[in-house]
Amino acid sequence: MRGSLRLGLVAAAFAVLPVGGALAQCGPAAIGTSRQVEIDTTGGPAFGQVHSGSRDFLQPGEIVLTFDDGPHKQLTPVILETLAHHCAKATFFMLGQRAMMYPDLVREVERRGHSIGTHTWSHANLQRLSASAMVAEIELGISGVQKALGKPAAPFFRFPYLATPRNAVDHLKQRNTGIFSIDVDSKDFRTRSPSVAMRNVMNGLKSRGRGIILFHDIQPSTAGALGALLTDLKAAGYRVVHLVPKQHQTTIVAYDQRIGTPSRVVASNVPVQQRSVVAPAWEGRTEHYPAPHLAVAHTSARPQAKPTPQAPAHSVANDDDWRSKVFGGF
Repeated sequence: MRGSLRLGLVAAAFAVLPVGGALAQCGPAAIGTSRQVEIDTTGGPAFGQVHSGSRDFLQPGEIVLTFDDGPHKQLTPVILETLAHHCAKATFFMLGQRAMMYPDLVREVERRGHSIGTHTWSHANLQRLSASAMVAEIELGISGVQKALGKPAAPFFRFPYLATPRNAVDHLKQRNTGIFSIDVDSKDFRTRSPSVAMRNVMNGLKSRGRGIILFHDIQPSTAGALGALLTDLKAAGYRVVHLVPKQHQTTIVAYDQRIGTPSRVVASNVPVQQRSVVAPAWEGRTEHYPAPHLAVAHTSARPQAKPTPQAPAHSVANDDDWRSKVFGGF
C-alpha cells in the first residue's frame, strides 16, 4: 500500500514526454537527450535528494544537467555551444539581477531549447532575511528573469546555498513553484581546474548512480570541463533527462514594477554592496544591474561570497582551447 501511494504521488508530479530525433545532427559521439520529463509544479513539489522527502523520477544511469547563478556574458555562450554540440538539454536557474543585465543571453538560452527557472534576485541567503525581504528576493528574481526573457519562465526554483527556510518553502508551495535541490555537486565554484570539476561529478555519480547535477555557468571550471565531461558521461553509460514545465510561472505586479526595464550599468558605477555576491572575482569588465529602488533589507550580516577560485590547472587535453574561448575577450 505504501509503495502504491508513493508511485501515485510521483506520477502526479511528472510525466514522460517523447524526444525528437535531434541527436542525428550531432553524431554518434554526442550524449544527446534521452527523454523529457514534464514537471507538474502544482503545490510546490520538491525534487533532488539533498532535501528529505523529495520526489525521485530518475532511472538508474539518468542525469539532469542544471546551471545556477547566470547568465554570464563570456561563459554562458561557451556552455550553450558545448550543449548544442552534444544535443544535450539543461535547466538554467538564473538570478534576476544577472538576467536583467543580459536579456539577450536569457532569450538565447530559451531559443536553444533549454528550461529557465529562477534562483532569487541576488543570491541572498534566505535564512538571513526577514519574512518580507525573503519574499522580495524570491519574487524580484522571478520578475527579473521573466522580464528579461519576455515570456513566462518555468515555475522551477532553487534555493541559494541550498538553504531552505520553512516559510520560504511554504511561499513557493502557495505559488505552485517546484523546488529543485541536487544529487551531485560539481563544486566548480571551489576550483578553476576543469579536471577537478569533472572528478567531482564522476565520483558523485559513481556513488549515487544517477541524479540532478549542480553546475554554475559563471564558473570557468565548468565552461572548460563540460565538453570532455559529457563525452565521459556518455562513455560511462549515463543518459541526459531534460526537465520541462507543465505550466508557466506567474509574476506579481508589485514586484514587476520595482525592477523597471533591462539595462546595463558599468560595475565601477555600482556600489560594491549592490553587486551580486556570486560574481566571480576574475570576471573582468563585468557590468552589474543595480538593486531595485525599493531595496530589501537583511536582518543579519551579509552571507559570505563563495570562495575565490584558485589558479587553473592544465590537466585537461584541450585546456588551451577552452581558455582561449573563456578568457579571450578579457
